[in-house]
Amino acid sequence: MPDPVRLPYSQLDQLPDRDPEETAEWRESLDAVTKAAGPHRAAYLMRRALEHTARTEGTALPSLLETDYVNTIPTSAEPDFPGDEALEARITAWNRWNAAAMVTRGARYGLGGHIATFASAAWLYETGFQHFFRGKEGTDSGDQLYLQGHASPGIYARAFLDGRLTEEQLDHFRQEAGGAGLPSYPHPRRLPWLWEFPTVSMGLGPLSAIYQARFNRYLHHRGIKDTSRSRIWAFLGDGEMDEPESTAALALAGREGLDNLTFVINCNLQRLDGPVRPNFKIVQELEAQFRAAGWNVVKSLWGRAWDEVFAQDTDGAVVRRLREVPDAQFQTYATRDAAYLRDHFFGADAALQAIGRTLSDAKLLELFQTSRAGHEPRKVYAAYRAAVEHKGAPTVILAQTVKGYTLGTGFESRNANHQMKKLTGEEFRTMRDLLELPIPDSALADGLVPYWRPAEDSPEMRYLRERRAALDGPAPARKVVAKPLPMPADKSFDALKKGSGNQEIATTMAFVRLVKDLMRDKETGRRWVPVVPDEARTFGMESLFPSAGLYSPMGQTYDPVDRDQLLYYKEAKNGQILNEGITEAGSLADFTAAATSYATHGEPMIPFYIFYSMFGWQRTADQFWALADQLGRGFVIGATAGRTTMTGEGLQHADGHSHLIASTNPAALSYDPAFAYEVAVIVKEGLRRMYGPDAEDVFYYLTVYNETKVQPAMPEGVEEGILKGLYRYQEGPRPQADSPRVQLLASGTAIHWVLEAQRLLAADWGVAADIWSAPSWTELRRDALECDAARLDGEDRIPYVTRALSGAPGPVVAVSDWMRAVPDQIAPWVEQDWVSIGTDGFGLSDTRDAARRHFGVDPQSVVVQTLAALARRGEVKPETVKEARERYGL
Repeated sequence: MPDPVRLPYSQLDQLPDRDPEETAEWRESLDAVTKAAGPHRAAYLMRRALEHTARTEGTALPSLLETDYVNTIPTSAEPDFPGDEALEARITAWNRWNAAAMVTRGARYGLGGHIATFASAAWLYETGFQHFFRGKEGTDSGDQLYLQGHASPGIYARAFLDGRLTEEQLDHFRQEAGGAGLPSYPHPRRLPWLWEFPTVSMGLGPLSAIYQARFNRYLHHRGIKDTSRSRIWAFLGDGEMDEPESTAALALAGREGLDNLTFVINCNLQRLDGPVRPNFKIVQELEAQFRAAGWNVVKSLWGRAWDEVFAQDTDGAVVRRLREVPDAQFQTYATRDAAYLRDHFFGADAALQAIGRTLSDAKLLELFQTSRAGHEPRKVYAAYRAAVEHKGAPTVILAQTVKGYTLGTGFESRNANHQMKKLTGEEFRTMRDLLELPIPDSALADGLVPYWRPAEDSPEMRYLRERRAALDGPAPARKVVAKPLPMPADKSFDALKKGSGNQEIATTMAFVRLVKDLMRDKETGRRWVPVVPDEARTFGMESLFPSAGLYSPMGQTYDPVDRDQLLYYKEAKNGQILNEGITEAGSLADFTAAATSYATHGEPMIPFYIFYSMFGWQRTADQFWALADQLGRGFVIGATAGRTTMTGEGLQHADGHSHLIASTNPAALSYDPAFAYEVAVIVKEGLRRMYGPDAEDVFYYLTVYNETKVQPAMPEGVEEGILKGLYRYQEGPRPQADSPRVQLLASGTAIHWVLEAQRLLAADWGVAADIWSAPSWTELRRDALECDAARLDGEDRIPYVTRALSGAPGPVVAVSDWMRAVPDQIAPWVEQDWVSIGTDGFGLSDTRDAARRHFGVDPQSVVVQTLAALARRGEVKPETVKEARERYGL
């Protein structure tokens, strides 16, 4: 019978034990070690055995997810430091000083800024600037730096030191209204020669960095740009890793072996308002998370002062104590006296007490207040060197620091240091003495702390310039060298302009057909980057699979199940389509990397990101904002658009508001085309505006529909109206000379409802209705706002929508498959009586006809609303409205 005390079965019990006797001997050996030397010794031996077998060829064992709370690279294994440590220390000191001075001077105006983050991470940045971060003056793209937003004062301080910023510019930190100030954080749109990547919306930086590294490989594998020397460095805070986006793509980076990517996580153990893991260990948690995702993990935790302690730790008592003390307690240690440290840390057991007795009070304070690996350039250099030399996987460096380091006891490791925006005069004097800066007391006398820099011919400045020259110029830097793209031949657009004849096609399919033709263009075809979150077949894109291929760095290592079909699933190392799986956030990060390639790599790419319109802006509006900040260019396609057009899908799929969210983004040019020819005109203009000689930093949002209709040929002379957002598509029939008249405006698929309403109004009620297509309510509004602003300056400018509708008789009735607020954007500039009809409320599952009747946007409902508007004007009898409701069963 089974042993009643046996431990639960493991997966190994499914394998035959070829030598049970040997297995028993191993178990007995471990039991003996545990009994003789304790469980810690047994665990140590097991870890050593696992490490050994992991390095043995042919031994397949999963790696440990956590290691001890010590440095991955001990002092004895550190590489030689190639720089002048004394000069680098002085350069770093100047940057610390000027960063604190800039923020404190700004505090005079109540502007503030963040000091503690850069103070904590200064050596993490400076070691990179001196030895690793490559600029853009070489023959390739250099490195891409995702810098922590709250550390921006330190980056400005360095740009001041290397001559790229002046004192006057530093004094305009966070004062941008005049046009010459410095933005608070990395904002490329505000300072496009310096910043490449916006990172302060926490969580988006790490996500974007992963997809940027992936896109670099994509460009390389497709033969568009050699990016083999470019490395992505992402600087993050340990608190930032709480954001779900921060860890959303870790598995992608590990799975694809992105060894061109390094995360540097500054583990100062603090969020913005206190400890990150008060009762736990953030470093250990992150290590396990990254290792599980396939990353190489380098822990750089303790400074050299700890070497003496570890040398005495012959049975692991100190290492165990370091691991068991929670993070919030370590924060407390950094602020307490030697007696507290001796009692609380070293008083835990006899072995620790013995070590503690060998340490002086000064040594204890050094250990817990200052000796962190992130504050020692040799240890930072060793970690960075290990990262760049590691092959086959991305690397994360977990570097431990003290938040507010060198800013004095009032700042260091304080819960409130994120909200502390300035130093006092006495604190600056203390900081000056600690950093050994040659600033006289007289320079601090008037209360306005000065900026300071060495002379141009000083050893520090010569060293700084030499190091940056060796690394291909200043960094960070944004440099646009891309040339305009030639316009594709007209024939690709003409096919849509001719209409579909008797064939019914949806505008979604019209767009896909257009892009498929454009991807065949000899000049620009290979620059298209289709991005789709998984459901390419839903959008009719399967025809691109065999011809363009889906990108995979491994190619296709399997025989696809549909290989015998014409449109089979073809993956390729040089594939063009980025089919990302179910991740709008990842897809938009892909899109952003491609949309900014013209600046990052000098290679303009034409991305189009197609998605369920409901799941684009609503889920990732923050990323769209970052895309605008990063000056991205490309086409964003909200497919299966509209609140009533997605038959049967229901509340969470029915989009009636993405155009409202998009309208809040100044860089997004939003269009809701009704016909295939409108799609052609908009895309052609988009290519000109974004990739022509006078390229603009905008991107296009088009909503397209999955409702099949016969697509008409383009009428003459409507291109301007399409692009501006409104044109008269069709005059209504005149039942009688004195028939009431009305103007029906519609966008997207609603054009077909108003065309039917036009017929009903004429046939049933003797009302003439002119039909207007409104491809962009948002662009009409923006033009009107610009005209209003111009009139305040004395210009005589009339909004386009006002001019277009000028003199049109009757009320204006605006209809769309969107909330009424979407067309209501233009109401203030319409001189006629205004009525809007839309799909306010939650979506629901039903047929299109039933859903449209529910929301009151079907043709019959449009007729009744139109008659009501005419009745209010006295142009039809009030009882006509009731009669119409009864006739149509409303």
